[in-house]
Amino acid sequence: MKKKKAQIASLLLASAMAFSLTGCGGSDSKETTTAATTAAAAETTTEAAATDEATTEAPAPAAASIDFEDGNFAFIKGAAGTEVSLADFNGSKAVKVVNADVKAAFGLNVSQVLGSDTDKVATITIDMGIVNPDGKFQAVSGKMYSYTGEKLEEVQGDAWSVYTESANPKTAKFDVSGAGFIPGMDNYFIIQKETDNGVTKGEAAAEIYIDNISFLDAEGNVLVANSAADFGSPANFGSAGVDRGNLFGIIKPLAVDAAPKGDAWAQDGFDMSEDFIAALVPGSVVEINYKSETGHMWIVMPDSEAGWMRVGVGDCDGSGQQYAYTNNAGNTAQITYEQIAAVCGDDVSKWGARMQFESDGAWEVTSVCVGTAAPNYVIEKGAVDLGAAVKADAWAQDGVELSEEAKAALVPGSVVEISYKSDTGHMWIVMPDAEAGWMRVGVGDWDGSGQGYITNDGSKAYVPYEVLAEILGEDVSKWGARMQFESDSPWEVTGARIGTAGLITPNNSQLDLGAAVKADAWAQDGVELSDDAIAALVPGSVINASYKSDSGELWLVFPDAEKGWTRVGVGDYDGSGQGYAACTGTSMQVTYEEIAEILGDDTSKWGKRVQFEASSPWEVTSASIGTVK
Repeated sequence: MKKKKAQIASLLLASAMAFSLTGCGGSDSKETTTAATTAAAAETTTEAAATDEATTEAPAPAAASIDFEDGNFAFIKGAAGTEVSLADFNGSKAVKVVNADVKAAFGLNVSQVLGSDTDKVATITIDMGIVNPDGKFQAVSGKMYSYTGEKLEEVQGDAWSVYTESANPKTAKFDVSGAGFIPGMDNYFIIQKETDNGVTKGEAAAEIYIDNISFLDAEGNVLVANSAADFGSPANFGSAGVDRGNLFGIIKPLAVDAAPKGDAWAQDGFDMSEDFIAALVPGSVVEINYKSETGHMWIVMPDSEAGWMRVGVGDCDGSGQQYAYTNNAGNTAQITYEQIAAVCGDDVSKWGARMQFESDGAWEVTSVCVGTAAPNYVIEKGAVDLGAAVKADAWAQDGVELSEEAKAALVPGSVVEISYKSDTGHMWIVMPDAEAGWMRVGVGDWDGSGQGYITNDGSKAYVPYEVLAEILGEDVSKWGARMQFESDSPWEVTGARIGTAGLITPNNSQLDLGAAVKADAWAQDGVELSDDAIAALVPGSVINASYKSDSGELWLVFPDAEKGWTRVGVGDYDGSGQGYAACTGTSMQVTYEEIAEILGDDTSKWGKRVQFEASSPWEVTSASIGTVK
């Protein structure tokens, strides 16, 4: 376990540094840290006047729930763009959290590490230290966000900070007594760095080191934690948002207040409003966020004139019908208007006024929406980060100055990706200084203008260059040097970037490859392809993988191809300048056409093995071959 020292600077940096104080309000003060006598009083840091004060050594605190000395940290996961690793810090093991941007963030699954004691946690304390790569201490601060209950509702928690070099590391204390953590629901928290004075001054982002995590009950007792636990797959974790692999993008989603559940082969649902029925038109899609024991989900139209009808059930009931489009995580399903019409007919007035849900295992639906199917964008490697971290009230704007690098990235085929939250789920762009005038882009008809809507799902929004150019003209030099964001409800943008647009291909008939493999950077592992798998590799098919990697990327290797050992989808990671696989950070996809471009159209010459690889340690938890039927 790490012990705090009165003077820690010499342990952080190789050479002596001048004392530098950077904090809120420009206060000139020192922080003197006195060790806690019990885990219940872990936060005892006080800010004193700028005088030389002695530090009193106190008895060692009670043992932490987790101190990382066993090397386990799989219960922690970095958010998009954030890497976590085990490191030596301040004389013990700690977890290192690194992101080149201000918004370094990591999550910890409380339900996994505390099990049945999850609902007992009232306070969490964490020793947090920072290292500034540029050598001069710069203050950092941020907040905790808890995602709790059955629906993983966000609860904003306490702030944390490391303001002075003399109190580095510092014990952060978070009161979570009202957050509502419950066992068995993948409840987790995120600790995010929201201010980094080094980045503000043009220097490298601070590295965060976390150690000695204590979960305390209401009486201050340290709860026992399982450090061998895994982070799991909590819904909506990270700025990547929902795993949207294999799915359509959505424009103008209309949400429904419905959260039914049932046992295997039992149905429940909701009565469709007139607005919901009116949105069921050619090109629309119903999206269902859910949990089920089997990963399957479909809808039932109990009152249609054609009769009681399942839609999207595939062959689960032996009918051989089309399957719903399902992501790799098995928690989001989509069913298109065309799939419903194939069973119930083209006339929506004959579908009945009720929509129900069903699965072949116990299931629960957490949210439902209907919207227009749209391209499902991803951004390829090399995107320009706009450094956006802004928020405002409804119909208020805030944003960023566009650097020359950002302007140069706005070319045909590029897309602006916005990571955001808003009460309505809506988000669009404002270009306040365009020569064409103050312009909203992608607002749709929310302001009555009847403009086109952009792709958004409540956590990610995508604005293609072509949509911007349609309103602002093709000459980017006339767009102005500012990009702002706006919604019709209070909103927050946590990040934005510009890069080359890639596309996810929706697919709804998946052949499981049984892949569960992992390896270090530039190492490969994979699966043997069965005869059925090879037969499924036809034009229009895709290879999907659900994965984790420190760098966010993944690609395929065909080791036995007739043309030789070959990578597909590696992009320029190996200097080959090849095309990139479509990667969301949790879901990877490579199309038949991308493979055939490199290995040829004859799949008999591709070999009988497919492997995975990345430029960082990686893990594939599942893989499939999908086709659209």
